[in-house]
Amino acid sequence: MDDVDAAGLGIGDDYPPRIMGVLNVSEESPYDPSVFDEPDEAAAYVDAELIGEGADIVDVGLESANKRFDVLSAEQELDRLDTAVETLEATSGDAVWSIETRYAEVAEAALDRGFDMVNDITGFADPEMPEVCREYDVAVAKMASPPDLTKPGAVRATPWVERESAEWAERADYVDQVYEALTQNGLTDKTIVDPAFGRWSEDQTIEDDRETFRRLREFRGLDRPMLVSINRKTFLRSVADRSTEDALPVSLAATSMAVERGAHVVRTHDVAETLDAALVGDTFSRARSHSGRDESADGEITVEELDVRTPDEAARHFERADATDVDPGTAVSRVYAVDGLDESTRERLRTAASAAGCRFVARPDGDEGFLYGSCSSLASLADRTDVPRPLAGTLATDGVTDR
Repeated sequence: MDDVDAAGLGIGDDYPPRIMGVLNVSEESPYDPSVFDEPDEAAAYVDAELIGEGADIVDVGLESANKRFDVLSAEQELDRLDTAVETLEATSGDAVWSIETRYAEVAEAALDRGFDMVNDITGFADPEMPEVCREYDVAVAKMASPPDLTKPGAVRATPWVERESAEWAERADYVDQVYEALTQNGLTDKTIVDPAFGRWSEDQTIEDDRETFRRLREFRGLDRPMLVSINRKTFLRSVADRSTEDALPVSLAATSMAVERGAHVVRTHDVAETLDAALVGDTFSRARSHSGRDESADGEITVEELDVRTPDEAARHFERADATDVDPGTAVSRVYAVDGLDESTRERLRTAASAAGCRFVARPDGDEGFLYGSCSSLASLADRTDVPRPLAGTLATDGVTDR
């Protein structure tokens, strides 16, 4: 994983989770507690409620991204930039300041006036945005979006037949689309990827967001730090049937899970609580081996154990090596307990497992045993006729090679 330096703030696996607090200077923004149009009031809010409660990054929105509102032009965003800059200058706390914009022109103006990074919610739909970020050597959060400045996050609106192919569009699911949207128009060396949670278009569903969250580790395949914006989102509120005002508990539960699954930055309106939840997720994440650079006769070598738990997650990493001829199911293993077996069934299963490339172990006098192997070998076992049907059915339902 390539870490990112955001104006001296390290973001990535080698650093604790970072909290991005939200400040809006857009009167149409829907979440009132973070909306200000007076710099002094906004600065007081930032010092007390954002930086004061642990925000590492202050993300300033010049307009609401809600699809119910008309998109502002670059000129209209620039008219609001003064308020954002005056707020930055009046703030006493120390944080990285991020400008949320879809326009390279606005990003450049903000960077010239003291901002440290960019949050592009249209995923480099403005083709000049990556170059501006490279020129200023700044971190940039890139949200998955179609190549359209007017449709932030509306991944399903991407013309995939034109961007990829008819065949790809036919077989790709929503998470595939999000992943590909993040690769469109490239990545800078300091890009932070954002999978775009939220109902950004009418044809995107709650289940789209839930499936993206379930498969969050797959986005680590992009080899970039990841930002999630899940605070009080509908796909979480609907789990417990909560209103926006009552959705903090579900947001915090999801925050811990997101960090454990690989998120490095959490964007939120509830800084102190989200920081606690992120630290819990980070503390109880599985420790993975990682070595620094070793300059030797073999060159500069680094070693990193990947957080891979499914064949799809492995496949995302293999794509970086163009390893299309590799079965990702051989890279991930699973273990099953199998109970209720008589002696002859145990022996038959042991033989079948060995033939399929996995293994079954059990005590000679017991009716319980343990089956383990790679996902691919277990899938081969499920296809055999000499395997107990309940086991074959479980393996097939579990989808050891398919998501």
